[in-house]
Amino acid sequence: MGRGIAQMAAQAGSQVWLFDLQPGAAEAAREALQSAWQTLVGKNRMSAEQMQDCLGRVHLAQALADLAVCDLVVEAVVERLDVKQRLFGDLEAIVAPGAVLATNTSSLSVTAIAATLKRPGQLAGYHFFNPVPLMKVVEVIAGLKTSPEVCERLTGYARQFGHTPVAAQDTPGFIVNHAGRGYGTEALRVAGESVADFATIDRILKDQMGFRLGPFELMDLTALDVSHPVMESIYHQYYEEPRYRPSVITAQRLAGGVVGKKVGEGFYVYEKGAAQVPAEPAAPTVTELPPVWVSPKAARRQELYQLLKDLGARIETAATPSPAALILVAPLGLDVTTLAAVERLDATRTVGIDMMLEDAATKRRVLATNPATRPDMRDAAHALFARDGKAVSVIRDSGGFVTQRVVATIVNIAADMCQQGVCSPADLDVAVTLGLGYPAGPLAMGDRIGPTNVLEILFNLQTVYGDPRYRPSPWLRRRGALGLSLTHEEG
Repeated sequence: MGRGIAQMAAQAGSQVWLFDLQPGAAEAAREALQSAWQTLVGKNRMSAEQMQDCLGRVHLAQALADLAVCDLVVEAVVERLDVKQRLFGDLEAIVAPGAVLATNTSSLSVTAIAATLKRPGQLAGYHFFNPVPLMKVVEVIAGLKTSPEVCERLTGYARQFGHTPVAAQDTPGFIVNHAGRGYGTEALRVAGESVADFATIDRILKDQMGFRLGPFELMDLTALDVSHPVMESIYHQYYEEPRYRPSVITAQRLAGGVVGKKVGEGFYVYEKGAAQVPAEPAAPTVTELPPVWVSPKAARRQELYQLLKDLGARIETAATPSPAALILVAPLGLDVTTLAAVERLDATRTVGIDMMLEDAATKRRVLATNPATRPDMRDAAHALFARDGKAVSVIRDSGGFVTQRVVATIVNIAADMCQQGVCSPADLDVAVTLGLGYPAGPLAMGDRIGPTNVLEILFNLQTVYGDPRYRPSPWLRRRGALGLSLTHEEG
């Protein structure tokens, strides 16, 4: 991380000093920078002259005292409060009174790091993402006593890097690590309820919502020895807020050393670096499909009718289904079992379909059975919705399907961050899109689904699970009530 920050600083024209307590580490970092710049020259993204200029701006500090000439010192040491406090205490005695001290911490309080300093106003958070040259976002975090001028200087300097700076308050996880809680933690809850296996959950979230990596692929890539402690840290820093509750699944796997791709085994087994993903079940062959009856309360009912027509289904339009009909429900947040009971439908013939998003905008359809669904009706629904070659996943009954639960949780956490004033709505969406690679920012996702639909999903999930983790944020509720988009900036 420190090497990446040094690379961007040198490319921005700054004189850079590298210091590390470990013998030879700074020299190795400088050699790695030279190699990185040689690669850029080979790709015609930098001239040989520019490479030499950059290399000439990188110096090796033999002792911490050599940093006395610096206007800015950025630390990238171990994530321990005592270590960082001691380092900045030493630096404060070395650098000029107006020099800026910046911590690249991802999980510790900037205020706590600065608490022992004589000039706490000169320290701020400057959180980059790895690899720094490719991840073009940096969080600028003001501690309780940080001078506004310090944040302004860091913001301007990030732009010299070609990075996008976003302003964050000093809260656990700042913006990106805070907003990212919903994706993995809710997917783990879905897996923990045996709704679907890891590979199916990954496929659904990639094909329905457009995530580049499924949550379990992502956790394998980052490794559980990194991601699980972050889950626990944010959970405890927010005094056991239910939304951030970690999972026993990752705790157990971490204890067993099954942490991800780097050790060859995580949620997937890796051979020569490639995940061994189980084959997807083929659509069943059904000789004769039953007629289909659609619940009058189904989400996107008219669109569902058109889809059934395009698939060549025999559609029933009577007030009640015939004794032979496949019964379709399309809930938002509720489970298939609840709808079958409330609407007095024959549960043995009832199957749910996720219609939260437009069918044309997704690469996969997701069906859900309830505990009483007959196998022939399950197979009939699967075969019908796979008729045009589109992928179909069949999962066990769950409030909110997979995508509904995960995306509503992501949106709700983001809304709560706006309620807390962690950052502006615009900075939140930019930071998450650049920092996590989501297909859209959380608030933009909420606008795509519709704030009222997100609220309906959350309210219904509360009904199904009786769990406060689905409690809608007041910020979200107000916008839903007023019909405002979630990306709307207040006057």
